[in-house]
Amino acid sequence: MLKDAEKTRYSRQIRLFGEVGQEKLKKTSVFVAGAGGLGSIVSIYMAAAGFGKICIVDCDSVELSNLNRQILHGGQDVGRDKALSAYDTITSINPEVEVEALVETISEDNIDTLLQGCNLIMDAMDNFPTRYLLNRAALKRKIPLFHGAISGYRGQVTTIIPGKTACLRCIFPRAPPAAIFPALGSTCGVIGSIQVTEAVKYIQGAGELLTNRLLLWDGLSACLDEVACERNLGCMDCRDDTR
Repeated sequence: MLKDAEKTRYSRQIRLFGEVGQEKLKKTSVFVAGAGGLGSIVSIYMAAAGFGKICIVDCDSVELSNLNRQILHGGQDVGRDKALSAYDTITSINPEVEVEALVETISEDNIDTLLQGCNLIMDAMDNFPTRYLLNRAALKRKIPLFHGAISGYRGQVTTIIPGKTACLRCIFPRAPPAAIFPALGSTCGVIGSIQVTEAVKYIQGAGELLTNRLLLWDGLSACLDEVACERNLGCMDCRDDTR
């Protein structure tokens, strides 16, 4: 049940999907992989929207060079663990949300433990090895994975529903070369906001999800394109899943 304060806080959303819809968000636990540029947008907007629990995981500490895009953190946080800085920011935005902040490196050894009780996985990582790990974990647990990535003015988003859609490995059979890529904060804002919207739609059962579609944002031309994706029946990650 929603408290009176929650009904007021979420009143504009309740106009959109009703109190029952808001209660669905309140019952949802989200795993946010990364407290960087995308993780900042994703966790802030999920907290503001009233997702019941946010588990945010990051192993790094805040650096001055992060602050152009990682809006969970401020100058006073330089040197702090990102996860702990994220905890302070998220709880200040919405104290009604339960926040679990973990200073951990996501790995094969701990992913099952980290995901316990979570209903959604938000990919806010900056490398494909960890993304593939999240992909396999989502497939194993049969929970959706909301992928986002950015580089400079450009970004991409897709929604993966295990057993029903192409998985991340189907779409990207091989990881791109590891590199330090340019990052614009507003690009994180565009992509992270779409990821959160997808998660809200999924929980509400509303609209058309970005399933089997890779949405491409080009900020230089201010346009969105779409690439159709297909499930690869020989995919090393999802070939044993059934529709």
